Amino acid sequence: QVQLVESGGGLVQAGGSLRLSCAASGRTSSLYAMGWFRQAPGNQREFAAAIGWSSGNTYYADSVKGRFTISRDNGQNTVYLQMNSLQPEDTAVYYCAADLRGSRSRSLFSDLRYDSWGQGTQVTVSS
Repeated sequence: QVQLVESGGGLVQAGGSLRLSCAASGRTSSLYAMGWFRQAPGNQREFAAAIGWSSGNTYYADSVKGRFTISRDNGQNTVYLQMNSLQPEDTAVYYCAADLRGSRSRSLFSDLRYDSWGQGTQVTVSS
């Protein structure tokens, strides 16, 4: 299994930036991809971004494309989410997730693709 620990959340004004980090430990040799999801109060968890662990290919939800950037440091087993031009609608708990099997029957955009999850970090954007 892989353990994930997120950090970097907080309170920011609209138009501001935050950088989230997610450190992976355990069987990190099994990492196929990592993703960021978010869940606002009363809403379902939704996909934000993902990155192929070996390829570095990136994928974004339309709602964050052009504002968020996902990156990874393979040596540190860490994935980052740089969030710029934040808006109140970005307020949510952000979760890091690890894909350990690379099952192509499930999309990287689906939370069903992922095997391990972090505890989440709160991001609050004030207007």
